Amino acid sequence: MSEANVQAAIKKEKIESPWRVAWKRLRKNKLAMTGLIILMILTLVSVFGPMIYPYDMNHLDFLNIESAPSAQHILGTDNLGRDVLARLMQAGRISLAVGFVAVTIEVIIGASLGVLAGYYGGIVDAIIMRIVDIFLCFPFLPLLIMLGAVMSDLKVTPEKRIFIVMFIIGLLSWPGLCRLVRGQILSLREQEFMQAAEALGLRDRRKMFSHLLPNTFASIIVSATLGIGGAILTESSLSFLGLGVTPPTPTWGNMIQVVNDSYTLQNMPWLWMPPGICIFLTVMSINLFGDGLRDALDPKLKV
Repeated sequence: MSEANVQAAIKKEKIESPWRVAWKRLRKNKLAMTGLIILMILTLVSVFGPMIYPYDMNHLDFLNIESAPSAQHILGTDNLGRDVLARLMQAGRISLAVGFVAVTIEVIIGASLGVLAGYYGGIVDAIIMRIVDIFLCFPFLPLLIMLGAVMSDLKVTPEKRIFIVMFIIGLLSWPGLCRLVRGQILSLREQEFMQAAEALGLRDRRKMFSHLLPNTFASIIVSATLGIGGAILTESSLSFLGLGVTPPTPTWGNMIQVVNDSYTLQNMPWLWMPPGICIFLTVMSINLFGDGLRDALDPKLKV
């Protein structure tokens, strides 16, 4: 074979990165892709829907209070004459934002402390792990309910409660991710590439955050993906109990709160079914996508 033919064959042969291989695996998983498509549709509708929808979420139509779905109001109106679809889309913004921001806080704290504990070991590891044990001893939901009640007593405004709920959920969710990252760092720091980094005399910060932490991204991404669904459910539970984000700021959780009597439950399904369906579709799609992502990023699986 001539040299030109050899070079042409080399060009045709594609050396694929691990992320490209993972994407190919993910595309073969129909359930995961279905979950991703549903999640993208819900996100796009929540973000851009209120910009083009003719009704504002706080517009009061006293002539159509608790009216059934119609051509004028696609999903009907609530007990104040507000358009349910307009509030549903705005609530999607807030509920999804709570999930993403809470998980971002969880990843920042959990990954940072996990890599520190796994790399240094010794007393640093012992201190961080004891802090993790303390956080894991707290009952998660009862503590959130207690903090929600405190915010109600302090009369925190709904706008501020959104950010406080995001921060609290993220702050209480990081220990699990921290232990996961720590376990992987303990194994990775004994690998050959770390011995080479040691021989080159690299600083500890560069070894931790440029060489060790990137090798845990697959697990972090999967954990974060599944954590978004949990954060959305947690916020919805708190809002349903009246301890999360409070009206008039809408979330999917406090929109379901209108079901406080059997008459509304039986005769006004347009008030509680749409937010309930949105919560179900969002959490289900995130879980399907997260499971598929975990399988795609698992290096033990064959392509």
